[in-house]
Amino acid sequence: MPQTRRSLLLAPLALKATGPAELRFRARTRVQEPPSDEWRVVEFAATCPPGQTAVVVCDMWDRHWCRGANERVAQMLPRMVETLAALRRRGVLIVHAPSETMEFYRDAPQRKAILALPRVAPPPLKPWPDPPLPIDDSDEGCDTPGDKPRRAWKRQHPAIPIEPADFISDNGEEIYSALAARRATHLFILGVHTNMCILNRSFAIKRMTRWGVRCFLVRDLTDSMYNPASAPFVSHERGTELVVEYIERHWCPTTTSESLINA
Repeated sequence: MPQTRRSLLLAPLALKATGPAELRFRARTRVQEPPSDEWRVVEFAATCPPGQTAVVVCDMWDRHWCRGANERVAQMLPRMVETLAALRRRGVLIVHAPSETMEFYRDAPQRKAILALPRVAPPPLKPWPDPPLPIDDSDEGCDTPGDKPRRAWKRQHPAIPIEPADFISDNGEEIYSALAARRATHLFILGVHTNMCILNRSFAIKRMTRWGVRCFLVRDLTDSMYNPASAPFVSHERGTELVVEYIERHWCPTTTSESLINA
């Protein structure tokens, strides 16, 4: 590959932070205190170097098959765009991961850029307890009657800018290779849906945590697929909160868009 073209493709790895050396933000986890079964909320100050940090935007499609999901994504978009812009200005790498849409992005420079990176084999998956979810999503979790599962998406939502220094991928090993090239130690994950793709995609919380990447869920920039007609028969909002609490207990800490914007 000509050197000038290779330099353009690898440009995202050369980003420099424009602010203080560390991102400083507030995070939250939950700690069990034996011998009781109670979980205590623990807030703590977290730091990470912007040049060794990435964000994955998970499955923020242009359209979902569930109307309720579409409505909540629309409400989330302005704050998500603001958060991504703030982190990008600080030199954090943005990876757009709209699963099952890579054909749409086949000729995008941001797609070609991540494919041009040397592939790095992830380490063996660490053993990790995986308790059941606190909600029943066996009905696919749609809370708007009449909507049936189907392939409704073609691309990421067009309201989310994909800038020249970003990457596009829905493949865990590709994204892990991008993190390795950047020597990234921290990964923020936002998007949808908390109980499904956010946890289970090849680039998402369970896999990245088991590969040894320090993950943080942005808890106000996510949503669940949960139908209040299913157990535990709570509101949709409370169902999402239960999944966030589950992640804080068993998988990784969470943070907020406000904390990251002001980091």
